[in-house]
Amino acid sequence: MAALRRLILDLDLAALPARLHRPPSLRPPVPGRFLPSSRSLAVGLVLAVAGIGAYALARETSVFAVQTIDVRGGTPLIRAEVRAALKDEAGTSLMRVGGADLTRRLAALPDISSFTYDRSYPHTLRIVIRREHPVLVVRQVPGANAFLVSSSGRVLRVLRHPEISPLPRLWVTHDLAIDVGSRLPLRVLGAANAAAAARSMSLPGGVQTIVARPDELTLNLGTGLQVRLGDSGDVLLKLAIARRIIRLVGWAGATGYVDVSVPERPVADTTNSQVGG
Repeated sequence: MAALRRLILDLDLAALPARLHRPPSLRPPVPGRFLPSSRSLAVGLVLAVAGIGAYALARETSVFAVQTIDVRGGTPLIRAEVRAALKDEAGTSLMRVGGADLTRRLAALPDISSFTYDRSYPHTLRIVIRREHPVLVVRQVPGANAFLVSSSGRVLRVLRHPEISPLPRLWVTHDLAIDVGSRLPLRVLGAANAAAAARSMSLPGGVQTIVARPDELTLNLGTGLQVRLGDSGDVLLKLAIARRIIRLVGWAGATGYVDVSVPERPVADTTNSQVGG
């Protein structure tokens, strides 16, 4: 019995190298084995056609028609103007509403700086607006024309009673073309930028008037002190330097000027007898 088991073991060990070195059997791939079946193709085609049909149906019918225009941001008056401008969107499918059409409708509202929109299914069109911030009153002479201008230089509207506005004034000649909804001409556009920057600086007396000439911007403060900015570049830096000089030297109630047209070399003079030059 032991001799029989040894013989079987010897036969298995003799056959082992052959089994170890025998290459695996390679079967040629069956043509079309990994291709979808005709039934799968038919089902996929039906689903695609159904999806396109459902999209077309939703786009062309009142399934997702606009029933509510939800406007957020701005003031109550601006929100009412937006709803009025978009009233023709009521009944339109939300899937047909696009940014280009909304931009065209809202372009006539100068108080809007920018907006975003969102389709809130099934029936709400949501508009979030960012409004322009008025910073300047432009007066034309001769004449009584007055315009409210935003920080971006956009002319927002004609002012009927400009004397009640606390905003700085910029006086220009009557031949300067100013149109509501457009930006100020380039030669005075820097005045709006300077007025916007000065709002955050808390300059003594506030900015009362602005003088804008080629490469020369001057802010006249309520105390009588002038801040001379030179050209319209680096306005925030120039105003920060001017404010620091005024605070360090104690010129909050002085007249004279601070010239920061060259920020690296500011020049200042005051006629206040209580303050050294």
